[in-house]
Amino acid sequence: MTEPLIIGESKAIKDVISTAKKLAASNTITTLIIGENGTGKELVAQLIHCYGDTPDRPFVDINCGAIPEHLLESELFGHEKGSFTGAYAAKKGLLEVANGGTVFLDEIGTMPFGLQNKLLKAVETKRIRPVGGIKETTINTRIIAASNMDLSEAVRMGEFRQDLYYRLNIGRIFVPPLRDRGEDVLLLAEHFINYYNREHKRQIKGLAPQTRELFKRYAWPGNVRELQNAIARASLLEVNEWIGIEHLDIDLKNQKTITPHFDSKQFQSKTQEHNEFKIPTDGIPLEELERTIFTSALKKARGNLSHAARLLSISRGKLRYKLEKLNITY
Repeated sequence: MTEPLIIGESKAIKDVISTAKKLAASNTITTLIIGENGTGKELVAQLIHCYGDTPDRPFVDINCGAIPEHLLESELFGHEKGSFTGAYAAKKGLLEVANGGTVFLDEIGTMPFGLQNKLLKAVETKRIRPVGGIKETTINTRIIAASNMDLSEAVRMGEFRQDLYYRLNIGRIFVPPLRDRGEDVLLLAEHFINYYNREHKRQIKGLAPQTRELFKRYAWPGNVRELQNAIARASLLEVNEWIGIEHLDIDLKNQKTITPHFDSKQFQSKTQEHNEFKIPTDGIPLEELERTIFTSALKKARGNLSHAARLLSISRGKLRYKLEKLNITY
């Protein structure tokens, strides 16, 4: 794998790079990368892989939140032929495919609670067993996980295994949001302008003075990804040599405040969507209250368990457990 390009001269990003290279020295150290969406957590994981002992071995990434619960176990551990409906042939899991290399588990906080135990065993014993199988396979795979939430809070809420959290957290890297990286904003903007000049066959010289000032004041809630997308769009629309604010698809003009620093409260706060089904609680028995809350969430999510779980800020597995306990049909 080619070493990823991480642009930046700020102390915050230099500290991230330095820590990543130190952690890369040992293939046995599991690493947890924490940071907001769009900060470049996968690039940091790739950097660790490239500076490890086996950069030529596979780097396999998997988004735990993008794969249905019943398929995630098979994706990670593999399965035997006939182990479930549709398993027409045996398949190796990604933990085995990446043997000798790295598996990057993005959005680890969304992994079903039951599957977390199987992952913990694999991390500790370096052995895996496919779905429907009886024979274990030894692996030597580096595990790097990432999350955009504070997993310690998820542990406190009973939604993430404490033992797995401690095991992953041996090596910990916090990737700072773009708003905390000062001068890196303009460096990244210049990098993306050069990149899209090549991609879109343009000859844009840079940002107009007013745009530069706004870029430095803007909070960039979508972080580096938002900045890249803004430059990509502007490079297609801009007809002059300098990018003005009129071709930026971000609300720079009305940006007045800087978003607070990353912390657990920011990522555990209730969104407007969560608040839409608040229910009066005074004088209602606990079981009846729970039934009302879970039924309302299911109704709002139109029966989609994953969506309902997000509305309630709990795991999908915990939601299913509560529905069965309360005898709620889903």
